[in-house]
Order: sequence, then C-alpha cells, then structure tokens
Amino acid sequence: MNKLLFGCLIFSYSIHAQDWPSINPPIAEKHDHIRDIHGDKVNDPYYWMIDYFKKGKDSTKVVDYLKSENSYWEGMMKDTEPFREKLFQEMKSRIKEKDESVPVFKKGYYYYTRTETGKQYFKYCRKKGSLNAPEEVLLDVDQLADGHAYYSASGFSISPDNSKMIYGVDDVSRRQYKLFLKDLRTGKTIDLGIKNTTGSAIWANDNNTIFYTGKNPETLLTEKIFRHSLGTEPSKDVLVYEEKDKSNYIGVGKSKNEKFIMIYSGATTSSEIRFLNADEPKGTFKVFQPRMKDVLYDVTPLEDKFLITTNKDALNFKVMETPLDKTGVENWKDFIPHRKDVLIEGISEFKNFLVFSERQNGLSQLVILDRKTNKRESLKFDEPTYTVYSSENPEYNTDNFRFGYTSMITPSSQYEQNLQTGKRTLLKQQEVLGGYNKTNYETERLFATAKDGTKIPISIVYKKGYKKDGNSPLLLYAYGSYGGSMDAYFSSVRLSLLDRGFAFAIAHIRGGQEMGRQWYEDGKMMKKKNTFNDFIDTGEFLVKEKYTSPKHLYAQGGSAGGMLMGAVVNMKPELWNGAIAQVPFVDVINTMLDESIPLTTNEYDEWGNPNNKEAYDYMKSYSPYENIEKKNYPNLLVTTGLHDSQVQYFEPAKWVAKLRDLKTDKNVLFLKTDMDYGHGGASGRFDYLKDIALEYAFMFKLEGISK
Repeated sequence: MNKLLFGCLIFSYSIHAQDWPSINPPIAEKHDHIRDIHGDKVNDPYYWMIDYFKKGKDSTKVVDYLKSENSYWEGMMKDTEPFREKLFQEMKSRIKEKDESVPVFKKGYYYYTRTETGKQYFKYCRKKGSLNAPEEVLLDVDQLADGHAYYSASGFSISPDNSKMIYGVDDVSRRQYKLFLKDLRTGKTIDLGIKNTTGSAIWANDNNTIFYTGKNPETLLTEKIFRHSLGTEPSKDVLVYEEKDKSNYIGVGKSKNEKFIMIYSGATTSSEIRFLNADEPKGTFKVFQPRMKDVLYDVTPLEDKFLITTNKDALNFKVMETPLDKTGVENWKDFIPHRKDVLIEGISEFKNFLVFSERQNGLSQLVILDRKTNKRESLKFDEPTYTVYSSENPEYNTDNFRFGYTSMITPSSQYEQNLQTGKRTLLKQQEVLGGYNKTNYETERLFATAKDGTKIPISIVYKKGYKKDGNSPLLLYAYGSYGGSMDAYFSSVRLSLLDRGFAFAIAHIRGGQEMGRQWYEDGKMMKKKNTFNDFIDTGEFLVKEKYTSPKHLYAQGGSAGGMLMGAVVNMKPELWNGAIAQVPFVDVINTMLDESIPLTTNEYDEWGNPNNKEAYDYMKSYSPYENIEKKNYPNLLVTTGLHDSQVQYFEPAKWVAKLRDLKTDKNVLFLKTDMDYGHGGASGRFDYLKDIALEYAFMFKLEGISK
C-alpha cells in the first residue's frame, strides 16, 4: 500500500484495483435491422431498443433489459454501498441546507429563493420595499414537489403591476412544461391548460396578455409563439409566429427597458429577430432584419437606439448600432469594432453604462463602458484560471452592477460594483460547511500541444502535496460542442475527490468557444475530430508531464461530451483506466437520420446531415456506436435516463450492448438507467449527489481507495 499525506489528511490506495464479484452481465438480444443509404448497408442488431421510445409502456422488453443492466451494476458495486453512503453524507454535509439567495430588487420588491434544512427544493419569496418587510412566499416548491419522483418549477414571471405570476411545471423530466397562473393578491393558483411549453411566459404591459413558446410534443422542437389573454381558453390563443425552418430554435422575451416583446429565431449559423411594442400586445411583430446566410445577430434596445451584436463580417462578433426607426442592416454602423483576439459574448445594458461580457486568451472578462464619456474599464482578477459573468441585473435605471466569480479553488461569489465609483462589495460567497481553506489547494493553467500544433488550455486543481510522479490519479473532463465554453469553476462536491488524492482537470478543447469563435468552428461539422484529438492530446500531455499515467487516468463527459468519451475510448483505449459517459450522444448517424427523434433537425448545423453522403461518411468515421471493434476497452460507467429529452435512452443502451458483445478485455462495463429522470438527472438538490457518489466510488474502487 502507498501512503500519502495531504495537509492533515492521511489516506491510502493500492496499486491494484480491488477484485470484482463474479456476476455474469446481461447479454442483449440481436435482431437484424438493415440501414441502407448511399449504397452503404449496415446491420444494426440493437435497433429494437428504440421500441420504448416508439411504443411507450407497451415495450416491456426494453424496460426489462434496462432493469437487468441496473441489477448487474448494483450487484457488481454492492460492496461499495457503505462507502457511497459515506460519500453522499460527506458531500451533503458541506452544503448549507438552510440558505438564501442574494435578493434581487425589481419594481419595488426584493425577490429571492430560500432553502430549508432537510428539504430538497426551495421557496420563491419577495419582500416589498425593504428587506425588513414581511416575507411573501410566492411559491413553495417543496410542498408542490411532494409525492413526485421528479419536479421542476421554472420561469417565474411577475406581471408589470406585481399582482400576478406565471410559472411552468415539468413533473416527467422531458422539459415539456405546463403553465400556471397565481394571483398574488388572493393566493389562488389556476392551471391555464397550456401544455408543451418551454416553461416560461412573457408579460405585455397591459398585465393581461402573455406570450409563450410552444413545443412540438413529438420532436420537442420549439416551433410556435402564441399570445394568450387571461381568462380565455388556450384553444383561442393566437399564433403570432411559426418557425418553418426545423433547424432553428425559437423563443420570446422582453427587453430590459420593458418597451419591446422580442421573438428570437436562430440556428448555429444564422438568426432573425422580430419585435413588438409591449404596450400594444395585439399589434403585429416587425422583422428587425430578415435572416442572412451565415450571419448571427442579437438586439439590445436602449432608449435612443438599438445595439446589435453580430458576426457579420466579424468572426468574433462586434457591436453595431442603428436608429429605433431604421432597423435594416443597411443602417447598421460600428459601435464596438471587431477584434481578432476578443470574442464578444453579451451585453448588460444600463441607462448610464454598458457592461460587455467578453473572452480573451481563453478567459472570460467584463468590460465597463461609460455611455457619457466612452471610457472603458476591464475588471481585474488575480487567479490564473477563473470564470466571471454578469449576474441577474433586471433594473435598467441603476448604476449598480452585479456579477459572479468563481475559480477551481474560490467558491462561487456574488459581487456588486457601483459603476460610477468603482466600489466593489462582496454580497455572498458559497459557504462550505465543515471548513474549507483554499490555501490547501493549488490550481494551474497549462497548455497541451495538439497534433496540429494548436495550444489547448487546461485548468487543473489538486490538493497540496499531490505528487507529479506518474502514480497519482487524475480525472480529465471536457465538453467541446455547440460553442459551449467549459470554464473553471469551484465545486464543494469535488473536494471528496481531491481530498483522496485525485487531481481534476478541464480540457478546453475545440468545439467550445474558450479561445474565440474560430475555436468552435474548428471543432464542428467536418472538423469534429479535432475535438477528440485535442482531448487525447491533453491526456497524453498530462501523462508526459507525470501528473498521472494511463493506469490512473480517467475521462468524463456528458451529453455531447459523452460522445467525446465514446470517441476517445475507440481511438485511444489504452490511455484511460476508466471513463464515465453521462447521457452520451453516441449513435450519431442513426439519430441524425431519424427526424422523429427529438431535436434531430436542430442539430444539422452542428454535426451535418447524414442524408448528404459527404457528411454521412465523415460522421460514420467517428460515431462511437459505428466504430466499436474487437479490442480491449477501459473500465466504463455509462449513465442515462429513461425519459431523457435530449439524448434518448436507447443510444447508450445500444452502445453498451455492442461494446459488451465485441470488447476483448475483462474490464467492467456498467449501464445505469434512471427509470424516473431525464437528461438533467434528479430534480432535488441532494438526490444528484447519489449519482456523483456512484461515479466517485467507481473510480475509487479502480484505484483501491476504500475510505
């Protein structure tokens, strides 16, 4: 046994993994199903697993198979149950159960959420005029969720006169929300009878009209925007916009200055905005600028002009301006010019100031612009890798700006800065119960060199005393799709990993947007393999620099990051001792060929359309399910949810079945299906910790760590 000392914590782990029980895994049935396209005939013997999606509860065979996989991993991991319970309680004990969010002031009220000891959910509350005023509980989600395996309440939207609230409820975990109306004067709640929405609604200024986004109940695509008048039947709701392009997402919102209702329609490469005077809800929406090929734009209304954030002739986006009555592109003029080394991600607008969310050298930053003097100032931070972002700032006529900050070792912090004086106040920092001292941990920013010479940023954290001798365990995490930047962040849960000798690293690979828009463009469509190669090159760099070794290196990713897991264990299985693939998108071609599967058509700009042969051939060359071979694979833990709306359960189920049939090693392969939840996992604030405890116990067992 090796013994290591970290701070005052002594723990041990064995070089060899503990023995696993001798239990035979379930073997899935095979039934021929031929895919014939572009002259390429492929047999998919596990296609039948789609039956539950197609037939629902009539498909008991699929459910029985998933349950047998659950029984298998439960039996194999039986000896870790006490340790998992210890991990769960340990992680839960760091969370302040009785807590309260930072109150946000809007239209005479302070709004906040609070949690209570032993309760899984929260209460949404407000106080009028002063924080010393009596509390008004607007929604007791703890009470509403009672008796539900899953419950999500969202979109709390208060009417302009503060008298009513609209909110959405999903109690299945398919992200299909019903809308409810609560009269805040009487306390009476009404089910509006409006189903299949995104979970939120936008108020017009008459306090009687709302706009909401409707979803297709089968494909879950956002296709229609409706206008609803309170007191009328949903069947009489007026369709104000319908999106015909199935590759677009749509939504409706309200400008911060409350003058406009705005409809957004956009795909990966182009977008379009419509707007309406919020005082005239029965008016006709006007197109701001008709959609342009390969041009994205977003609109920020000010009292005297519109600002447009766009990539028109600007890869990293720039900000333009146009008069309120001349919105066509021919009237747009530069406001903040394009910069090759700075990505503009958003604007927080105030009467006297603008705050730009930007990204430079892979790090997020906030830049303040005084609208009167045009003076610019960037907020400065000392840590090598961190995340800073604009928080909730609903008030337009204020000089106080709220932002959030976190790093691998700094708990989530909420600040308020006076934009006139520069005075910065810490409003709240995440409290880690049981004591947390950031000086006991170290964080670094590293760069790996990819095969094509590109420098890949890495954020890493570990406890002081971590030995870089190639024998220490390390968990490498990444996402790498949709332009989603996976920034450095603090996790009190992660301390259970670090305190037992693991390092945790985030690979900021291409397909995200950490290094600018080109970083995303170079990790999508016909360049998708860059994402996978970057992750492999990052792992090899960490091995070369002796942070770890293949015997102690673990990989993790979820959803599109789960595709990453599937790809890298196919491409470089010997690099990893284990991998955790959460709700993985692994059956790329079959899903992208089936438009009946939720969200498929929205994804064509990200992966390509396999109805086109060039895209089909490229996708087939990396799709994890297509590329399983008779060879050794690392230890694998795969998780999914039966009701997953984003990645259907049958993708990981088919993948695991095929892996089990072909792999030649004796490493473990587990499929855990949550029969109650969907893509985001459990809805309670503690339930998800059980999943993390399982993931950690999986790696700890492989490392021989048992306490």
